[in-house]
Amino acid sequence: MNGLPQYTRSQLALRNGQDKPEIWVAYFNIIYDVTESRLWLNGKHYEHWAGQDLTEELAEAPHTHEVFERFTAVGVLK
Repeated sequence: MNGLPQYTRSQLALRNGQDKPEIWVAYFNIIYDVTESRLWLNGKHYEHWAGQDLTEELAEAPHTHEVFERFTAVGVLK
C-alpha cells in the first residue's frame, strides 16, 4: 500500500456518505472507497456507518476481510 495518501480520522469522517459524496471506510489502517457499493447507500451498511475505522466492528461480521478486495484502496489512516 505504499504510495497511498495519508488521511486523518477527521478527514475519513467527512467521507461518510452525508458530508461529501465519497463513502469511505477503514480496515486495518487502509481506507477503502465503497461509494459504488449498493450495500453502502447513504453511508450505512446494516449497523455500520461509513467514515470510520471498522476494524474492531468487523471482527464479528459474517464475511471475511476478503470482502475488501472488491474495493479500491484510496489511502492510509494515520
